[in-house]
Amino acid sequence: MAEQAFEVFGTTGKGEPVYRVRISGGGLTAYVISWGAIIQDLRLDGHQPPLVLGFERFEYYPLYSPNFGATPGRYANRIGDGRFTLDGKSYQLELNEGGVTHLHGGSDGLALQNWTIVEHDPDRVVLRVVDPDGRAGYPGNCTVTATYTLKEQGTLCVVYETVTDQPTLANICQHTYFNLDGRDDALDHDIMIAADQVTIVDERQVPTGALLDVSGTAFDLREMGPMRRADSGEQVLFDHNFCLSAERTEKRSVALARSLHSGVSLEVRTTEPGVQLYAGFKMKHMPVPGLDGRQYGPFAGFCLETQVWPDAINHDGFPDAVLRPGQMLRQETDYVFLKS
Repeated sequence: MAEQAFEVFGTTGKGEPVYRVRISGGGLTAYVISWGAIIQDLRLDGHQPPLVLGFERFEYYPLYSPNFGATPGRYANRIGDGRFTLDGKSYQLELNEGGVTHLHGGSDGLALQNWTIVEHDPDRVVLRVVDPDGRAGYPGNCTVTATYTLKEQGTLCVVYETVTDQPTLANICQHTYFNLDGRDDALDHDIMIAADQVTIVDERQVPTGALLDVSGTAFDLREMGPMRRADSGEQVLFDHNFCLSAERTEKRSVALARSLHSGVSLEVRTTEPGVQLYAGFKMKHMPVPGLDGRQYGPFAGFCLETQVWPDAINHDGFPDAVLRPGQMLRQETDYVFLKS
C-alpha cells in the first residue's frame, strides 16, 4: 500500500518511520502501530475511557513500555536458562532477564521490531516481520504475520501465523494490558478463568514441570470473583500460566473479566493451551502520561496472554512448542467487549 495510507506516529532509533493505522467495526475503534505490532489504543462505543494501556507519543514506548499492547516473540514468556535441545542439537538463547532466563524473545525480540503493514482495510490491518536465523540464538528464519480484525458484537480478533525454514521454537502472544473502567488500578475487576491447574514456577518464574491443582487455592478462578484477593494476608500477585488444555484446540471461551463500576466485560476465546494472567504489579509509577493523560502505576491494567505454556520445550507433557518447515503455527484469540 502507499505510505500516505498511514499516519507517521514516530521514528525509531534507526531512523525508520513508525506508522499508525486506525480500524473500526463492531462498536470498537483501534489504533495499531507498526513498532511491535502494538495495539496502541482501543475504544468501545458508549464507554469513554480507553480499554487498554498505552502512550500517545511513540518515544515513550522504547523508554517506558512494559510491553503495552505488543507482540512478544519468537517465544513469548520464559525459557529457563535460555536453553533447549531440538532434534539432538543444543541451543543457548540470550539471557535477557537478570542474566538467568530468556524472556519474550530477548532484548530485541519481535515486540521491539518495526513490522511492515502489508494490508489495511477499514476494519482490519495485517502486519508482518521476519525474525532472522540466529537472532537471540534461535535457529531458522521465521516469518510472523499478525492480523487484527474488528468484528461484530465488540470483537477484536487477533490471529498470528508463523512459518519457518528450519526447525525452531515459536509462540506468539498479545500483551495488551486491559482496564475496563479507567480507574487507577484494575484490582476491583472480577475475573474467571476456566483452568483446573496452573504451572508451578521457581523463584525465577520458570516452570518446574509440576502442575498445581487450583482447588482450594487463591488460583481457583473457575467461578467469577474479585481480582483483589488475599493469600496469607497479602494481595495475590498474579503472573501465572493457567493450563487450559494439553494442546492447541478449536477456539473456545476460556476467560471472562468485568468491571462493576463501568458495566464493561471482556470475554476471551482462544485456540491456545494456556493463558498468562498478569495483574501488572511489577509496573512502576510512570514518569510520563498514558492515554488520555492517565497516570499509570502498579496494577493499572491486567494481561490475559494466550500462549503455549512457558518453557514447554523443556518439560515432558507440556504442549508442543516446536515449529518445522512446511508447517504453519496459527494462533487465534478473540477479545469480546460488551457494555451492559
